Amino acid sequence: MGEMNQPPPPPVGVPPPMGMGMGMQPMMNPPVGAGAMHQPHEQFHHLAYCVHSNPSWVQVAGLAFLHYLVMLGSTVMLASTIVPAMGGGPGDKARVIQSFLFMSGINTLLQTLVGTRLPTIMNASFAFVIPVLSIAKEVESQDLASNHERFRHTMRTIQGALIVSSILNMILGYSRVWGAYAKKFSPVIMTPVVCVVGLGLFQIGFPQVGKCVEIGLPMLILAIVVQQYVPHYFRHMHDRTSFLFERYSLLLCISIVWAFAAILTAAGAYNRVSLKTQQHCRTDKSFLMSSAPWIKIPYPFQWGTPIFTAGHSFGMMGAVLVSAFESTGAHFATARLAGATPPPAHVLTRSIGLQGIGMFLEGIFGAPAGSSVSVENIGLLGLTKVGSRRVIQISTGFMIFFSIFGKFGAFFASIPLPIFAAIYCILFGIVAAVGVSFGQFQNNNSIRNIYIIGLSLFLGISIPQYFSEYTASAGRGPAHTNAGWFNDIINTVFGSGPTVALIVASGLDNTLEVRGHEADRGLSWFTPFLRRRKGYSDPRNEEFYSYPIRVHGFIPSRFL
Repeated sequence: MGEMNQPPPPPVGVPPPMGMGMGMQPMMNPPVGAGAMHQPHEQFHHLAYCVHSNPSWVQVAGLAFLHYLVMLGSTVMLASTIVPAMGGGPGDKARVIQSFLFMSGINTLLQTLVGTRLPTIMNASFAFVIPVLSIAKEVESQDLASNHERFRHTMRTIQGALIVSSILNMILGYSRVWGAYAKKFSPVIMTPVVCVVGLGLFQIGFPQVGKCVEIGLPMLILAIVVQQYVPHYFRHMHDRTSFLFERYSLLLCISIVWAFAAILTAAGAYNRVSLKTQQHCRTDKSFLMSSAPWIKIPYPFQWGTPIFTAGHSFGMMGAVLVSAFESTGAHFATARLAGATPPPAHVLTRSIGLQGIGMFLEGIFGAPAGSSVSVENIGLLGLTKVGSRRVIQISTGFMIFFSIFGKFGAFFASIPLPIFAAIYCILFGIVAAVGVSFGQFQNNNSIRNIYIIGLSLFLGISIPQYFSEYTASAGRGPAHTNAGWFNDIINTVFGSGPTVALIVASGLDNTLEVRGHEADRGLSWFTPFLRRRKGYSDPRNEEFYSYPIRVHGFIPSRFL
């Protein structure tokens, strides 16, 4: 115990760091993580063409045709989902695809001219599957003479519901309600929303590839190798060859795998497999070539006089609202990949109003679903590094041409769907990654921001997955009351990932610790793009979003 009273030992000197000696200065260590720091950039530096710059006409034509092929896959998928449930056959399916293509061409042209002016393709939306199938199920219970008559009756009912429900988007857009909502956005909101815009479509990605893995998987691998690795190999040999592989490799890959599928079909590889496998793998099982007319121009009320019912119209409004949410997130992704500034609030609100007009026209011309922004074509902008508006406008010519000359359109529509699904795995992933890029404009070290982004991202994927699994097991959605229109609205809204993510993120970001966190939320960078007032808005907005002609002398500015 006496040892405790002894004095402590003398302190031991710490040896000098290595490199310090006679007359030498101490070495300064770099800050932790200094080599991983990157400055935020408003635009991607590797884009070859932005929204208002244009490649040569030959390149425009090739890229426009590629955009047409990419959007065609989801169009055929949607038609293959809803037409058999409506009682339609191969001929009806061919005409539905023609109607979709025709209206996609018209609506895309309108949006690129007087809508957002961004290079976005408007395509038939999967958000309308639930109300369409609900109408088809109700019509099926009626005593009709044949399946074709049931199909026409269902189409007329859908037309009436779409015409009435489209008014919702017109009101939201042209009353500037959607613009007021858009002014509450921030990078904290856009990060999870744009991520879910891409990730929320995973069900038409690899799950569709797996339905014919011997075609889909080679397409996925070939597309990655030819588009990403081959150009780097040829860059040391011939720049022109490298450029062609980087820009147009998907056309080559589709041709090779499509020919491979045709060889397997001709060799009898699918003669003794199940009918479902044949439908996904064979190149001659869609019967579109034999049933499509040579020339058929979609015309108003081609299925007959629309049938208007209040319940179906209200039920369809859920899908119309979802298309507005999904398109809003998609527009922000498009602006990033097209080298434009984030779309201002007044541009988003006029786009939603015009989208309502487009759905009204779709109801008149007999398309059984409304339209929203095609996510796969947004990814294609990033893959080709060409965000030119002209490319998208020329692609509408291909849509309208192949919608009128049905045999030619049916030839490309007979490409096996797993080939398209393999491409979507890449394109949807690019869009999801664009959402991550919005994080550079906010404080990623803020626990508040991490909480909002994480919860919005998780619920945006988890809630729709719950609704999807419940529907698959029970044959109906979780909302099941005596009011069918209410069920359709709830099941559609919460079955959409971008809609859930945008509702959750905007609600939390505008109510949770709002004051004093403006800089953390990225508002100092983001707000000038959303505003329109002179002196408060970014002057570059006019460069990307102004009308092609001066219309302010004819239309009051509050409607523009």
